[in-house]
Amino acid sequence: MALAGGGVSALPRKVAVVGAGDIGSGWAALCAGAGWPVTVFDSDAKVVERALHEVPRRARGLVALERAPQGIVERGLLEFHQGRSLLQTVQDADWIIEAISEDLPAKQRLVESIELVAGPEALLTSSSSGLFPDDVFARSRRQDRCLVAHPLNPPELIPLVELVPGTRTAPAALQRALDYLRSLGRMPIVLKKPLPGYVVGRIAAAVWRECIDLVLAGVIDVGDLDRAVSLGPALGWAAAGPHLTYHLGAGAGGVPLFLQRLLTTFEAWWSNLATWQKLEPEQQRGLIQTIEKAYGGKVEMLRAARDRRLSAILRALEQSRTT
Repeated sequence: MALAGGGVSALPRKVAVVGAGDIGSGWAALCAGAGWPVTVFDSDAKVVERALHEVPRRARGLVALERAPQGIVERGLLEFHQGRSLLQTVQDADWIIEAISEDLPAKQRLVESIELVAGPEALLTSSSSGLFPDDVFARSRRQDRCLVAHPLNPPELIPLVELVPGTRTAPAALQRALDYLRSLGRMPIVLKKPLPGYVVGRIAAAVWRECIDLVLAGVIDVGDLDRAVSLGPALGWAAAGPHLTYHLGAGAGGVPLFLQRLLTTFEAWWSNLATWQKLEPEQQRGLIQTIEKAYGGKVEMLRAARDRRLSAILRALEQSRTT
């Protein structure tokens, strides 16, 4: 929202979400759950129809998980609308969120179309999970107001958002994105430079490749592997992150002592990790079969349980936060 003197209000008058799939619906649920007016649009009528059910369900799920007050959620849902056109969706929006699939040409065309109808002061963010912002916004004539804001799934629950400014992103646009996200209770991190997959995607890709390799090699089954990660390093990293975990692990000696004692061991492990770059069709079939055998027919129950655990972890972290 533009103010006299060129400032921007802390809260948007309207958020436009273009792309109503899982990520777009998560963004919409998050914003509606904060009481913000939201309009969603998608060129696929079936996707929009699903979103009109999913967004209220996910927003109200925040109440059940004690992540949002019921009154604020219901107020936001009263101002949750379907956009009948791209023009109707983005006009008067202070924040426009692009959330279509990870297809660079499609994103470029959409950004170009959005610019034709967006207000001059609107902030435009892409939900890309790994594309370079200069590529996503290559057709934009106002790259100063554009940047990537990559959420994790589900966006309404996981607080981390990667902000990736382009070479032409104005500092004011980055600050505005930070302000909006913090108002939503998110914890944004800003990348100093873009790279494929950003930070979160690269870490996830590296860990998942090793997890896949261990399962396909017959070392461990899917269920035990997922428990090994979620109740092992992931639990410790949720509390401290990898660098702090190892820094604390050596006691008063910190990471210098840790490296002195264990670097050789880690180097030996690194030399033996999976290095393949392509999952062959036969391996894909094997992976799908093992995952479906472990979790098939229980997806909705498992998703609800996952959300309850996420909420409980977040609540514990919030209660124990000292910095």
